Amino acid sequence: MAILERNDIGAVTRLTMNAPERLNALSDEMLAALTNTLTELRETTTCRAIIIEGAGKAFCAGHDLKQMEAKRAESDGGRAAWEDLFDRCATFMQMIPAQPQPVIAQVHGIATAAGCQLVASCDLAVAAESTRFGVNGVNIGLFCSTPMVALSRNISRKQAFELLTTGDFIDAERARELGLINRVSDPDSLADDTLALAEQIAGKLGTAVKIGKQAFYKQIEMPLAQAYDYTGAVMVENMADRDTAEGVAAFIEKRAPNWDQD
Repeated sequence: MAILERNDIGAVTRLTMNAPERLNALSDEMLAALTNTLTELRETTTCRAIIIEGAGKAFCAGHDLKQMEAKRAESDGGRAAWEDLFDRCATFMQMIPAQPQPVIAQVHGIATAAGCQLVASCDLAVAAESTRFGVNGVNIGLFCSTPMVALSRNISRKQAFELLTTGDFIDAERARELGLINRVSDPDSLADDTLALAEQIAGKLGTAVKIGKQAFYKQIEMPLAQAYDYTGAVMVENMADRDTAEGVAAFIEKRAPNWDQD
């Protein structure tokens, strides 16, 4: 049984974290599978949107604490192993915004600690009404410092700090209000609703979405004037693309575009 299952549905790729007995914890094996698969998908033009979900009763419960605790017996008390783990996790989380395709988290059950970090790292997120979110490592004396990076870039500082210091859970509707997720779905229609969003995005011109995603994350870190200079240049390059020219012509002529990607 693969720890990460891949299912290609047209131009959408669904990745299912498949360790339900461990609540799909981000173990060494899970991180490796996710990292390797995103690397493979980076090179394909047939996949234009990615969904990440979890098998069983939860999306992801964070790092595998049993696996982490086992490292404490090593000669340095586990420090080198833990440093390596957090480096690998940070690398994976940063791959998501750098991925050419939009990545959508399909969330149910719980998304805690590094699982909540994964939701925050994805470009979009759809969650079932019954989902609970938390960065509650503080409850066991382990502050969620690395999950904090993605979380604090999704929601306001005070709301993020409250979650980090209280260890409280929030429900899906509150997560949507705060900006952690985009949409709340009925649990029975979660998969269909997420796929519909992915297919809507995948139906756009892939090169335009790729250009736009890259520009989105770059410009958001820039001062205002620099961001306008940069995105203006991006739009010039986008306009010069042959498929974009076809899209503009199709709009003017009131017909469907005939893009090479199709």
